[in-house]
Amino acid sequence: MTPDVHAAATSSGALQYWLACAIFAASFVVIASEKIHKTKVAVFGGALVLGLGIISQEEAFHSIRLGIDHSVIFLLIGMMVIISILGRSGVFEWSAVKLAKVANGRPFPIMVLFLLFTAFFSALLDNVTTVLLFAPVTLLIADELEIDPIPFLIVEALASNIGGTATLIGDPPNLIIASRSGLGFMDFVVNLGPAVVVMLGSLVAVTWLLFRKRLVVDQARRQHILSMDESKLIRDPVLVRKSVGVLIFVVLGFATHGWTHIEPATIALLGASVLLLLSKLDPGKILAEVEWATIFFFGGLFILVGSVVKVGAISDLSRLVIDLTGPTESSMFTTSMVLLWFSGIVSAFLDNIPYVATMAPLVTEMAGTVLNGGPEHLTAEAMHQPVLMPVWWALALGSCLGGNGTPIGASANVVVLGIAERSGRKISFLKFMAYGMPVMLMTLLISTGYLYLRYYW
Repeated sequence: MTPDVHAAATSSGALQYWLACAIFAASFVVIASEKIHKTKVAVFGGALVLGLGIISQEEAFHSIRLGIDHSVIFLLIGMMVIISILGRSGVFEWSAVKLAKVANGRPFPIMVLFLLFTAFFSALLDNVTTVLLFAPVTLLIADELEIDPIPFLIVEALASNIGGTATLIGDPPNLIIASRSGLGFMDFVVNLGPAVVVMLGSLVAVTWLLFRKRLVVDQARRQHILSMDESKLIRDPVLVRKSVGVLIFVVLGFATHGWTHIEPATIALLGASVLLLLSKLDPGKILAEVEWATIFFFGGLFILVGSVVKVGAISDLSRLVIDLTGPTESSMFTTSMVLLWFSGIVSAFLDNIPYVATMAPLVTEMAGTVLNGGPEHLTAEAMHQPVLMPVWWALALGSCLGGNGTPIGASANVVVLGIAERSGRKISFLKFMAYGMPVMLMTLLISTGYLYLRYYW
């Protein structure tokens, strides 16, 4: 390559770098302002980086690292179809009344029940599937008690991201970390589970402080709920049996994904297609109830994030963090802490999947440099050295918990906001941040103390 051609290529690369960063930043600001619907902004931003050639169509639609994550898209579509059919049976109304009776019709105990159930199932399944199951029931309970469902929905989104942090299958970044580090399911449970339990306890305390005075209903509403016969709310008992049966198999498929190696999206689509056949319902009407605005928002957002990954902005930020901390075998505490907070902040504004996919190889490279004298000498034993373990856990905690900071930080947040908007209870970007950002900071502080006490004290 001649000097002139090389200079032109370098200039073109620099232009694309700053264009990608500018388009992403501008899209985020417009989404946060809510002057234009977030789906329009994300789709336009994605189309713009495609049109400018920052990311190619092949990369946007087919690249695993840079493009649309089809596994997330089709998991959402499959589960939305199942939830739509399940909702026609009356089982959500039945579940809502049953849960309200367990809590004696009191809103705050109901919120705590939902918080804990959401976190638990997010650890066993994944957080997107869990909020898709719980959000409709939440809306129905709120309607029956005549209270605002927004606090419930926000808390469930936050709890799902916290709960999903505890296991290898709960949040996609953990799967990436596991594949890079060779850590197993129980490694995540043993090392991250105790921290998650403390965080959930803290979240319960925070919700009590924030919402207890707002979650009050009069005696008449409570008695109305307690006197209801939930069995009469089932509209189609045959459809209930079919839907619940399919849902159980789908959930079992998710839970055994580590052994069967059948992808969650495949399981969700199989369940949706089987249930469409068994239900004999009009597929046009069922598919019309899919949250297509949410689906297209994800598509545009994936392409936007892919553009800043492709130009190297995320790699530059990640490598800067590693370089600034100057990791050595005796100074890994600083590296762990910086990585925890950096991952948390970045994951609040970017999808954590491409971030961790970029960061994990850098941690692997660091392990080889620090422990073996160079990446070329990296051994399997080095990946599991005690000095390196807190670094992996810092990356997992930061990338998973950071998603609570903004509505676009985690897939579960986007889904919850979409369901709320469709039901006529819009949750604004800033309103979610007003609750999500403090919870994110609280959980990162807990993680800081946990990592220090467990691994460095």
